[in-house]
Amino acid sequence: MVGSGIPFFLAPLLLVLSLAAITSADYGDAPKPVLTYQNSEIKEKPLPIGIQGIVLCKSGNKYEPIQGAVTRVTCLGVEKNGYEIAPFSVLSYPTDENGYFFATLFPYQISNDLKITECKAFLEDSPLENCKVPTDVNKGISGALLSSYRLLHHKNMILYTVGPFFYTPEENNNGY
Repeated sequence: MVGSGIPFFLAPLLLVLSLAAITSADYGDAPKPVLTYQNSEIKEKPLPIGIQGIVLCKSGNKYEPIQGAVTRVTCLGVEKNGYEIAPFSVLSYPTDENGYFFATLFPYQISNDLKITECKAFLEDSPLENCKVPTDVNKGISGALLSSYRLLHHKNMILYTVGPFFYTPEENNNGY
C-alpha cells in the first residue's frame, strides 16, 4: 500500500493517467515557437536558455519593484518520436531590489532527444503581504509566451525577456 491508501499496483497507473491529462491541456490558438535552434554550432552544444523580466507592485498610480518575488517558467516538450511529454517547470531566482528576475533552463535539465516546443512565464509568489494579488497584465497569470530571443555570444546563452509583471494590493476587474 502507498501511504495514501492507494494499492501499490495502482499508483503507476494513476501517475500515467495524470500525465496524460496534463499533456492534453489546451494552450489556445497562440503560435507555439520551437525553442530548438537550427544553427549547426548550437546543435552540437545546446545553449542554456535564460528568461528575464521585472516584477512590480502597482498601487494607484505608483509602481514599486518587489524584492524577493518569484516567477515560474513552464515548458512543453516533444520527444524524438513526436509525442508530447508532461510539462516541466523551473522557478526563477528571487527578484533583486529592482524587481529583476532571472531563470535558466540548462541543457542537462532536458533530454538530448527532447525538443522544447513552448515555454511560458508566470507570476509565482510575492513576499509582500500588502501587494500579493497577481494581475494578468502582460500575461503574468495566463502565461507570457517566450517568443523572441537574443543570442548572447559573450555569455553563450539564449535570452528571452518577458513582462513587466505586476502585483497589486487588491483585486480589480480591469487587470490591475
